[in-house]
Amino acid sequence: MVVVGTPIGNLGDLSPRAAEALERGDVIACEDTRRTRKLLNHIGRSSVPMVVVNDHTEDAATAGLIDRAANGAVVVLVSDAGMPTVSDPGVGLVAAAVEAGVRVEVVPGPSAVSAALAVSAMATGRYCFEGFLPRKGTARAARLRSLVAEERTTVIFESPHRLARTLADLAEALGAERGVVVARELTKLHEELWRGTAADGARWAADHARGECVIVVAGAEPPGEVDDADIERRLQERSGEALGRRALSAAIAAELGVSKRRVYELSLRWREA
Repeated sequence: MVVVGTPIGNLGDLSPRAAEALERGDVIACEDTRRTRKLLNHIGRSSVPMVVVNDHTEDAATAGLIDRAANGAVVVLVSDAGMPTVSDPGVGLVAAAVEAGVRVEVVPGPSAVSAALAVSAMATGRYCFEGFLPRKGTARAARLRSLVAEERTTVIFESPHRLARTLADLAEALGAERGVVVARELTKLHEELWRGTAADGARWAADHARGECVIVVAGAEPPGEVDDADIERRLQERSGEALGRRALSAAIAAELGVSKRRVYELSLRWREA
């Protein structure tokens, strides 16, 4: 099995190795046959079997593809853009191949993550990739809270119709002045980079949310010395949340980088005061 990275917008970014893998594949496992057909036409290969591997079909398609690979067929895995399995389908298929003893090769290619980081002008020595945030509810709120004290540059994928909302949520959770870069339509004709604060980005996105988007978020400033007043202030700010004392103490301890026991003991004193 060969996992092949494909262009994220500009077909000229298809590498010779990627083209060669597509040419010798006996079957192409792809996210969308229409998108992959354009890629195959680009290299002059018009007829090759394709099997759809997306969020809805991967489980059903995996056994047949593994059987073909185990019997000598060259199975090539691609997604619509970028590297399969990275916020894209294919994880289950690759895991099944490894479990079955099928050799898995990789042909690296364009990446929206590294492309956005490279032009962000933010620190890239250490970064974290969040992919797509949960769409709503407590899972989304918890993920946003986890980024409050994150000192590494963070990369987030977002669809255009949710871009403004996500930037507004980032501004609320991380602070209106947290720096962001929005990379829109990377490598395509209308590629655009917007730089500013999360709050300003939310207003900008209301009129400019078109195409695939990557949000690069500046890391939090390293924490200074946290005194008891800082912890008590955070306890006051979050006192209305539907969390038990221990859960709230653990959440605040993670945000401030202090021990859970210290926060818990202060919460007892704060309640008694």
